[in-house]
Amino acid sequence: MSTTTPSADPTPAGALPVATPAEVRHEAGRLFRRHRGTLIIALTVHVLAAAAGLAGPFLLGRMVDTVTGDGTETRVDVLAAVLAGCIVVQALLTRVAIKRSLVLGERVFAELRDTFITRVLSLPLSTVERAGTGDLVARTTGDIDALSRTVRFAVPEILVAVVTTVLTLTAAVFAGPLVALGAIVGAPLLIVSTRWYLNRARAGYLWERAAYATINGTITETVDGARTIEALGLGDVRVTRGDDDLREAFAAEKRTLYLRSVWFPSAEMAYVLPVVATLAWGAWLASAGHATVGQVTAVVLYMVQIVDPVDRLVSWLDELQVGLTSFARVVGIANVPPDRAPTGAVPAGEDIEASDVRYAYVEGQDVLHGVSLELAHGERLAMVGPSGAGKSTLGRLLAGIHPPRQGRVDVGGVPLVDLEVDQLRREVVLVTQEHHVFVGTLRDNLALAAPSASDDDLRRALGAVDALEATDALPDGLDTVVGSGGHQVGPAFAQQIALARIVLADPHTLVLDEATSLLDPRAARHLERSLSAVLHGRTVIAIAHRLHTAHDADRVAVVEGGQIAELGSHDELVAEGGAYAALWESWHGTPASTSADAARSRR
Repeated sequence: MSTTTPSADPTPAGALPVATPAEVRHEAGRLFRRHRGTLIIALTVHVLAAAAGLAGPFLLGRMVDTVTGDGTETRVDVLAAVLAGCIVVQALLTRVAIKRSLVLGERVFAELRDTFITRVLSLPLSTVERAGTGDLVARTTGDIDALSRTVRFAVPEILVAVVTTVLTLTAAVFAGPLVALGAIVGAPLLIVSTRWYLNRARAGYLWERAAYATINGTITETVDGARTIEALGLGDVRVTRGDDDLREAFAAEKRTLYLRSVWFPSAEMAYVLPVVATLAWGAWLASAGHATVGQVTAVVLYMVQIVDPVDRLVSWLDELQVGLTSFARVVGIANVPPDRAPTGAVPAGEDIEASDVRYAYVEGQDVLHGVSLELAHGERLAMVGPSGAGKSTLGRLLAGIHPPRQGRVDVGGVPLVDLEVDQLRREVVLVTQEHHVFVGTLRDNLALAAPSASDDDLRRALGAVDALEATDALPDGLDTVVGSGGHQVGPAFAQQIALARIVLADPHTLVLDEATSLLDPRAARHLERSLSAVLHGRTVIAIAHRLHTAHDADRVAVVEGGQIAELGSHDELVAEGGAYAALWESWHGTPASTSADAARSRR
């Protein structure tokens, strides 16, 4: 079997960070300190249950000595009655202990899950986009599932196994000190094999989890872009990519399987050896008169009894490695640095200004090159240009989604990155062609933007985006459950719901990035006219390929190669006969010269 060693850093480039072992220990310690009282009670009950179970071998040894005449004159029936009572007590205490442990595990996991969700929702969008959805989805699904199993079952089982093992060894020494010396035979093999495994397990499981994240990302991208892949004949390319990811995952799985295949047999041999050694050693001691047959019986039974907790300890210790790896990935979310440092400054106005803005998704590869732009409050700006020119990136900087690498974007003289996120969203909101309908009623979906809004407010917002008729056609109107598992809404209506949220949020500046791309041209035109009436007096930055948006705007910015190549009104740019005039001619079908003459005649 291959023993291929994973790379020193199994985390894919650009992936979200993974917590260090020290950070994991600190977070685990913090959690258990918060639940110290419940943990102490659970451990105490487990100790009592284990102690009750330890009476069995000791009493059986006394019975043997009584029968052979080496012990006291205690009656066997009395010892048997005491043994039966201990078994009953152990069963009752075990039930209570297990319940306490499960309750503790549920509470700890609930806190972990809530903390994780809070941290995920606080992640800078720029960080999420660079990392990709695969890594984040893997952490919110596979890692959370693995962590759930660890917290709920592995941790309690390991604690119980450790307590039971220690108490059993202590009882064996008490029952027959000399005979118990045989128990040390398996210790060296168990210690060496466990250290060998633990030194390699973390890297192996991190490699495995990172491979799962890569597969998730590849599958998600393939499913989301299925039509594009089919149209461009990229099926074979995606299949090859998937095969490569599967080979990586197989290599990672093979590595961890190798570790288990070495450790498990070694551990099993380590806790079987003491039984044989104690029996042989005890037989010699008994024959030499250094121990009684009852002592040998008790210690051997303790060695047999200790097999179960040690076996569970070994099994759950492997599960703990998986859980700790997932825990490191979950805790690692907290290590994502913020992309802004709010200062509490309050904007003095509502004008937007970008000054010498540069931005790069990859270090050293700017996609914006010194862009400067001023927008007066209430102005309508359309940004047009070829795909990949930097329009959406500039729009995201103007909305405060990304901080510029160089330069600054201000609102009312205050950099957007100096504003708290809640305050920023009251100033500027970005609407993209991506939208999401959450599970819940239509009212719940809309109220995300304005929790205190009345039904009349919600209906006015829906009417503003031409969605009132579609809403009234729903089975229960605003009370209709939509989203996954609920009433299915079409892509156009889903986008209108997203736009209605913006109307309710009521920002003074709105960045529309292809916001009507999923609507047919007639519906999109109607919707944009409705929005124009609703957004009267607000600053609107519209990024679109449909040039009627530019025709209606106060000014048009033509973005090419990460710079603003032209800036002016529709008529001015058509009259200049430059890049915008060429775009208008190709889209509208009117020669640029004719459009320019018409523009000049209107002046």
